[in-house]
Amino acid sequence: MALLALEDGTIFYGRACGALGIVCGEVVFNTAMTGYQEILTDPSYAGQIVCMTYPHIGNCGVNLEDVESVRPWVSGLIMRELSQRFSNWRGQRDLDHYLKEQNIIGLSEVDTRALTRHIREHGAMRGCLSSFDGNPDEFVERARRTPTISEENWVYRVSCSEPYEGESLSPHTAKEQGFHIVVVDFGVKHSLLRHVRARARRVTVVPAFWSAEEIFSLKPDGIVLSNGPGDPALLKDAIRTACQLIQAERCPILGICLGHQVLGLALGARSYKLKFGHRGANQPVYNLITKRIEITSHNHGFALRDLPTDLELTHINLNDGSVEGFRHKKLPILAVQFHPEAAPGPHDAFPLFDQFFALIENSRPCQSARI
Repeated sequence: MALLALEDGTIFYGRACGALGIVCGEVVFNTAMTGYQEILTDPSYAGQIVCMTYPHIGNCGVNLEDVESVRPWVSGLIMRELSQRFSNWRGQRDLDHYLKEQNIIGLSEVDTRALTRHIREHGAMRGCLSSFDGNPDEFVERARRTPTISEENWVYRVSCSEPYEGESLSPHTAKEQGFHIVVVDFGVKHSLLRHVRARARRVTVVPAFWSAEEIFSLKPDGIVLSNGPGDPALLKDAIRTACQLIQAERCPILGICLGHQVLGLALGARSYKLKFGHRGANQPVYNLITKRIEITSHNHGFALRDLPTDLELTHINLNDGSVEGFRHKKLPILAVQFHPEAAPGPHDAFPLFDQFFALIENSRPCQSARI
């Protein structure tokens, strides 16, 4: 019988699905009711075994349009019930075959409610997912030998190795006076790029290890630090680059998810690991500027605290009061912990992209205008 062995010795049994094998990683849960394909292909999940709290997974099948990167990044997928049939006009294949094709190990018929409660009570922890029967103690030891999420730099695994250009998706944005945006790829999602492309003349995606000098050589009008996996405190080079981008005061900067944390650390805030993280498409965030509550999509296990006095807190999480966003009081810099592009999730935070482009407009003359 297939099983999940947690580092604290707890064992959960189930039925093997997807690819067959043994894999270890940090076990986390996601509360989204749908969007499993976007979750599988979100680079922010690299190195993690994801438990879906919604009981029926795979109902809509899988298609080629809803992927968020070139390949899935999750280490494993845990479900209460894997649908053997799908019913959706966009579906092209069932989830089980997709997991097999992509070499993703799955586990179904698990008591996901008990697993989720265990993680909530004891925190996210390392686990070993096995498609095969065996000595549970051996799998527990494998889990304990697995590096923690704070001991591996996953960003350099998921980031692009060479810069590439993104074409505009909206004909009305391809104008002479449009903006050139550089996106630093910490594990960027396709949906984030689509939102930026829809508002920009030109979008260039660059690797996470690029220096500030290399980024400025592209003469950007705005810079986006993208989402990504892992512990932000490990990204010393990225934090140093962010410091240089900020100090240069050349153009507005937007940070999203991991990019939000990197910007915060560069500006003097501190980061810490959340007990079980925020992962789902239904996280309530209070916008302190508009005085409105936004239902947002999240995927992170770390957060910021102790913001310096030159940063204004703009968003807080209504579940635990953690920092969800800030803006600089003097410089054109803003950042949010959640995913404004959603995918999957509600569209409450879409206006953030318009706020960023308004910052660029108000910060002229811009870099491309000097060419």
